[in-house]
Amino acid sequence: MTNRQRIIRLVTNVVVHVPPAWRLLRRYVARDFDGIAPTWESRVSHEGLRALLDALDALPAAPARVLDVGTGTGRAARALSERWPDAEIVGVDLAPRMIEEARKLGGRVHYDVADSEELPYDDGAFDLVTLNNMIPFFDELARVTAPGGHVAIAYSMGDQTPIYVPSSRLRAELGRRGFETREIGMAVLGRKA
Repeated sequence: MTNRQRIIRLVTNVVVHVPPAWRLLRRYVARDFDGIAPTWESRVSHEGLRALLDALDALPAAPARVLDVGTGTGRAARALSERWPDAEIVGVDLAPRMIEEARKLGGRVHYDVADSEELPYDDGAFDLVTLNNMIPFFDELARVTAPGGHVAIAYSMGDQTPIYVPSSRLRAELGRRGFETREIGMAVLGRKA
């Protein structure tokens, strides 16, 4: 791992264990990802979505409203819009330049700049919430997921992913918030009871 990746891993570990620490770290993370936004799309391959897409194969039905948290340049959000052409897809990211790049790439996805610790959406607004290589804020995920809806959290390189949370932690945290979970490869899929 590079020094940048080690720092991002450290930030992830701190925030997952002490969520209020995010308030001190989010500016650093936003600035870091803004800096790499112009080259991000070339760093992310479609194969990097495999873990997420495999988990989504287990959904019982197509969702009507999908939120992709930590969307970056929108690679996952665009793939979801192709998979479910009738669904409303929203991508959200903390880094304004990432969203700027996502909008340039087009597609039928709506993009918002927002902090995933405090999402600007109504309670239960989404049937599916996805995170690919993203720090999960479990209370917010639970809040914006509709009853009976799903959360899919994937890490494209397993424990080698710089932003990574072990599946045991994901399952425990989602379980505390009323989700039934299962591990699918390098992803966790949760259904809100």
